[in-house]
Amino acid sequence: MFPRHTASTGMTDGASSATSTSHTTVIRGVRVFDGTKPLDANSVLIRDGVVAEVGTDLSAHHATETVEGAGGTLLPGLIDSHTHTLRVAELEQALAFGVTTELDMFCVPELLEPLRGAAASRDDVADIRSAGIGASVPGGHPTQLVEMGVYPPFPTLASDDEAPGFVADRVSEGSDYLKILIEDGSTMGWGGQPRLDARTVSALSASAHARGLRVLAHISTQADAYQAVATGVHGLAHLFVDQPPEPEFVHKAAESGIFAVPTITIFELLHGTARRETAYVDHPRLWPYLDPVVREALLSDWREHLPWQPPHWASAEHTRRAARLLHQAGVPVLAGTDVAHPRAAHGLSLHAELAALVDAGLSPTEALTAATRAPADAFGLTDRGRITPGSRADLLLVAGDPTSDITATGEITGIWRRGQRFDRDAYQAGLNTP
Repeated sequence: MFPRHTASTGMTDGASSATSTSHTTVIRGVRVFDGTKPLDANSVLIRDGVVAEVGTDLSAHHATETVEGAGGTLLPGLIDSHTHTLRVAELEQALAFGVTTELDMFCVPELLEPLRGAAASRDDVADIRSAGIGASVPGGHPTQLVEMGVYPPFPTLASDDEAPGFVADRVSEGSDYLKILIEDGSTMGWGGQPRLDARTVSALSASAHARGLRVLAHISTQADAYQAVATGVHGLAHLFVDQPPEPEFVHKAAESGIFAVPTITIFELLHGTARRETAYVDHPRLWPYLDPVVREALLSDWREHLPWQPPHWASAEHTRRAARLLHQAGVPVLAGTDVAHPRAAHGLSLHAELAALVDAGLSPTEALTAATRAPADAFGLTDRGRITPGSRADLLLVAGDPTSDITATGEITGIWRRGQRFDRDAYQAGLNTP
């Protein structure tokens, strides 16, 4: 899914260089969740941007900084497995909510280059990986965003014989994985858009496999999910909203070895009446860290102004049920938001998605894994998503215990990227400066 409206958020793209060298931090008096389970440990030593030790009562001797965790929980930095990122300021906002890596699912090189540059050079923004330009047909989703001014014109393909060249171009542009859009707009209320045919989808998947790229398929119907699984994609970017999940689909998905990114919260918004983020309106450790323009957008009913309306038969309950059954069948479920202004908020919306995954049937610990170790494994990010010696010190410290109460992820008391602590107070002050 993509935004039907994009507006300036008022956030600034200030510069801050990476400084993750010759610095040692000890975080003590914490529970440690390593990405899959709580550890029998209460302290973590960070040296030069990586986790050096995990243990009990580690010494703070010679440490540059000592952080007393006060019985809170230390987690790997969160990973949002489905974003649409346009501006460096959105990466900064993501980090302010403990999201240390965003996995972008569509971006053109002109916009992506400054995002990658900031992520490489700065420790006060989240890291980013991107599909770059997703595969679609002329006039297909999301080419409507060119007319809306969100993206400049981007290449598409019209037949299966163009697939090798399309994939080769994405590789040359540095795409980290390939996204294939299997979408005719029917679940959104604008049905009849041109879409990729089965031969072209298969050719794209085969070409990506040949070049060592992971492949994700954008889908919103169960029929399209069947097709994606049959072509050998690695993951589904969204689950479907048109039908309850069939046992045969769950079996085929589990047998194929795919992962799934349900994006429950965006479907709850589009095909229901809820916006989970508004539950945090009075949360003192979350809501004040949103740009005022983003806060206003989250409180508005932007659907009233859409030129289209989602059909009545589409339901987020189908997505929730599919997520639950796939998880029970052993399919890795990843936390992703499909975030794009104004319908969601970078960083904040991932906390809402974690709550949605728990409501769908995952335990709090399993939901945390869906935003840490599971996406790191699914996307081959071996240096993050876990707390273990040698892993990158992308970390989130929260008060309380999110392994028993998932809402505790919002009780943020500390954020580190590459071992450098993010100054949340300075970030908040900048939001409120004219």
